[in-house]
Amino acid sequence: MHAQPDYALLARQLEALLDTRDVLTNMAQTCAFIMQEIPDLNWAGFYLQRQPDTLVLGPFQGKPACNPIPFDKGVCGAAARLRQTQRIDDVHAVADHIACDAASRSELVVPVVVDDRLWGVLDLDSPLERRFSATDQAGIEQLVEVFQHHTDLDTSGKL
Repeated sequence: MHAQPDYALLARQLEALLDTRDVLTNMAQTCAFIMQEIPDLNWAGFYLQRQPDTLVLGPFQGKPACNPIPFDKGVCGAAARLRQTQRIDDVHAVADHIACDAASRSELVVPVVVDDRLWGVLDLDSPLERRFSATDQAGIEQLVEVFQHHTDLDTSGKL
């Protein structure tokens, strides 16, 4: 089993890394940072709401990904539709799971909401079943808050 990351330290490190307000730069930096610092991930990236009821692929680290994702499909769609973090121990147990990488076994998806509008989601995949604990969920949600606080997020669908 992996050692538990120090999420408070990671939040401070991400704050220091996000030295611009630029959304594209900060998405790329956040994905790379998470992929480097959080063990046992095989994908980390953003999906953005740039059209109604649909997520489109943004910056990410990992294998090529599925695009687009409708709100009524998969774990990312559920996070977007419900505006609630989705922590899935075994993605193969989810009937409408979208398998971009067959190696993925567990998933954590955190919605990004700006001024009561869904901006997008941060999606993390792991090849390990039950990879994400409640502590991981709270820590990743904290990293998303750091990202939001340090980034100019436009909900018009433009980058």
